Amino acid sequence: MNTTNFMPLLTNARALLCVGLTLVATAAHAAVPIEHWTLPNGAKVYMAATDALPIVDVQIDFDAGSRRDPPAQAGLAGVTAGMVEKGIRASGAEPAMDQNALGEAWADLGANFDASAGSDRMSFSLRTLAKPDLLDKAVRLAAREIGEPAFPEDVWQRERERLNASIRESNTKPATLAARTFGQDVYGSHPYGLDTTEATLARIDTAAMRQRYEQMIQPCRAKLSIVGAVTRAQADAIATTLLSRLPVPTGGCPALPPVGDVAPLAAAKDERLPFESAQAHVWIGQPGYPRSDADHFALTLGNYILGGGGFVSRLTDEVREKRGLAYSVYSTFSPGLHAGAFRIGFQTRPDQAAEAVKVSRDVVAKFVAEGPTAAELKAAKDNLIGGFPLLLDSNRKLLGNVANIAWNDLPLDYLDTWTARMNAVTVADIKAAFARKLQPDRMVTVVVGGKP
Repeated sequence: MNTTNFMPLLTNARALLCVGLTLVATAAHAAVPIEHWTLPNGAKVYMAATDALPIVDVQIDFDAGSRRDPPAQAGLAGVTAGMVEKGIRASGAEPAMDQNALGEAWADLGANFDASAGSDRMSFSLRTLAKPDLLDKAVRLAAREIGEPAFPEDVWQRERERLNASIRESNTKPATLAARTFGQDVYGSHPYGLDTTEATLARIDTAAMRQRYEQMIQPCRAKLSIVGAVTRAQADAIATTLLSRLPVPTGGCPALPPVGDVAPLAAAKDERLPFESAQAHVWIGQPGYPRSDADHFALTLGNYILGGGGFVSRLTDEVREKRGLAYSVYSTFSPGLHAGAFRIGFQTRPDQAAEAVKVSRDVVAKFVAEGPTAAELKAAKDNLIGGFPLLLDSNRKLLGNVANIAWNDLPLDYLDTWTARMNAVTVADIKAAFARKLQPDRMVTVVVGGKP
């Protein structure tokens, strides 16, 4: 290749990329308006139109996450989502396509489709160029994957063996034992604490996948988030087509059975599990709060100060900087449709674990009792608010935020008011919110590592 001729092309490409990123960042800073409407089939559509890049991103969410798995079939949501991408069945004059054929079709379109499942939702995502012919083909192919998954039995048998091998390998690691024990202790019988095992996978077959899919993946249950170079009319057509191959239940959209809340802990629990490892894995925590909780902004800012802010957090200062007990320590909330866990996590030498646990607990107890200082709150606001545009500086990030608004039924102006709501949080707000949510004397502590 003639590098002399190539360099101007490279320079121009970089210039175009910089312009594109600048445009996206500018659009993000202006908080792209979000439109919302409901399709005749009951699906809810949320759209943020931006022509910064000629790309369309779509996410479709259904209330079909692992919280709805039968305990004996823990993992059903995840494997069902994974099998959606393993092939589609024939439909009329359209032939069946196996996993390889689908991969080639998506590569030819220069587009990407993905299916996944988390604790609360099963999600489908599509990314494609906005060029009309490519967009149309990508949407129609995605509609087939969503509406006509084949769930091939022979592929599932291979997938199950692969997953079993992965589980066996994972079970040799202390981190796996720590996470499993912590989840069981914090969530109790709630499905958030379910763990996928070889035994639960053995009880899952393709018939169970099909039944679950037909019951939960219906147009009336869909929330679609669409971001990119589209008009409302185009977005409406995209949403309609994507769901067009799903069966529509007769007699309306039956309600799914309710899932109970996470029960608060009645008492502290301390588990020390021996494991031959150089580092002890430590998790400390309890049920936190659901995303719908009004304390969300105060808890977000407070947790940044406590342990979510990296090197500027109290936990890092006390555990790492002052005492050298761990290289890294953090705290986090995981709000969902139910009270996701509050968790402190770190690794330390087994002989230092007891001291590191005590220091961490003392830091939390003091923070809950006293709250942050005014200086800590100002620094947290400066960092989080200053970094807010970076959470919206690409189509994918904007899509994630729109999907968050859709899934949690947040106001359409949520992104516009985010900064003001963060700025309105006071020291007293954080202290009160943490006092309501955390009980330092009733937390779970799990330490995996060291000799019995």
